[in-house]
Amino acid sequence: MKRWLLQFKTPLLVLALCLMGAACLLPGVAEAQGLAKRDFPPKALRGLLEVTAPPNILLDRKPRRLSPGARIKDTKNLIVMSASLVGKELLVNYVADPQGLIHEVWILTPTEAQEKRAGLETLTNIRFGSDLDRTARHPEPAASQ
Repeated sequence: MKRWLLQFKTPLLVLALCLMGAACLLPGVAEAQGLAKRDFPPKALRGLLEVTAPPNILLDRKPRRLSPGARIKDTKNLIVMSASLVGKELLVNYVADPQGLIHEVWILTPTEAQEKRAGLETLTNIRFGSDLDRTARHPEPAASQ
């Protein structure tokens, strides 16, 4: 008989359970420290989202609508309900479906918000001299005939 195995059975079981528990926690630790990087689809656009009355939303201050089954993911990549975001303005990446309804939304962390992405153009009603092109500020003299 292998009596030595009975002697180490409990400590080996505890050690195995501890190692399995630690392995399960490692992805959570990486996300908590901000080490996990989310990959957004190339067609995802940047926008400012405000949920008014689900499924109605304002995207870049224009009325839009969430698709049936739309997924909104928070900064930890967990799905949140649109009703919990009513009245909050959030910087997001989003993907629209072929009908133009917003289907996937990712709420951005501050580091993700610094990355450049198409969408969310700066809109102002003030024009500065530096915004005008050079020809408008300094027109070339007309050629004499």
